[in-house]
Amino acid sequence: MSQDFYNKVAKKFGNYTTPAKSVDEFPNGEPEKVFKEKLLELSGKDKIVLDAGCGDGRFTVQIAPYFKKVIGNDTSSLMLKAAIKLRDEKGIRNVELIDKDTKSLDYPDKYFDVIFARRAVADYPLFHRMLKPGGYFLAIDIGEKDTKDIKEVFGRGQNFGKWNESTLKKEMEAIKKVNFEIMYAEDFYYNEYYLSYEDLDIFLQGVPIFEDYDPVKDKKHLEEYVKKSQKGKGIDLPRHRIVLIARKIEI
Repeated sequence: MSQDFYNKVAKKFGNYTTPAKSVDEFPNGEPEKVFKEKLLELSGKDKIVLDAGCGDGRFTVQIAPYFKKVIGNDTSSLMLKAAIKLRDEKGIRNVELIDKDTKSLDYPDKYFDVIFARRAVADYPLFHRMLKPGGYFLAIDIGEKDTKDIKEVFGRGQNFGKWNESTLKKEMEAIKKVNFEIMYAEDFYYNEYYLSYEDLDIFLQGVPIFEDYDPVKDKKHLEEYVKKSQKGKGIDLPRHRIVLIARKIEI
């Protein structure tokens, strides 16, 4: 996703969130909750952690009390501005936020105890180098079937048409090639029900499902999707996430 997109979202909404109202239904577990629980199982007051692609810093600040130090990087200057503001408002002293692309990070070998990426670009060889022996990498990312139905109505979108290419399998194969041991890997499918057309519209303005989403130009597409997906609980938007945990194998 482009830096310009996230700067646009931060400028409009203040951070990576929108006022859209929805009700979530998790038949097989809540991926964000599972990810956070798994991360905190690896926490410790003596540990240094990297939040690769920290965005607006909300999650970075949430987990900071459980670690010695948390370093977060991002290339969206406005998202980082929101993160710095939140950190300072909360009085968090052990979070360092840097304006830098993940691939350009130059921390020493074996510096971090834990590295995680939440829907962000992951550089597995770099992470392996920077992790201590036995250190952990965790990821929560977008699965290949995420918002498939609405993308088919619009005829475009993030990873459009790649419905049968397993994101989890692809990431597992890539991470094992650089000497990581897979400790946990799971697909999560769930549903978001938006309470109105307006709620789904404002949601789409703040996420990269369609980086070029336009409320006016895409009105007919959205009306078609709403008509097709309206259910008793609201406008159904099926979601797909993956959660992956790997441990560094020392060569």
